[in-house]
Amino acid sequence: MTFFKSLAHDEQGATAIEYGLIAALIAVAAITAMSALGSTLDGTFSNVSSKMQPGTTGA
Repeated sequence: MTFFKSLAHDEQGATAIEYGLIAALIAVAAITAMSALGSTLDGTFSNVSSKMQPGTTGA
């Protein structure tokens, strides 16, 4: 019975789960932000590429 009482008062597992959930939330937010930024950068580089003049060969 003492084992179950100590198990009920042990909060280390709950704290570890909370930290894991926070880390997962931060990871999802970072992935979402990077995905949106990647799309914006792709559009910017495509725009720049289409407006550049081709270079000349030779020196």
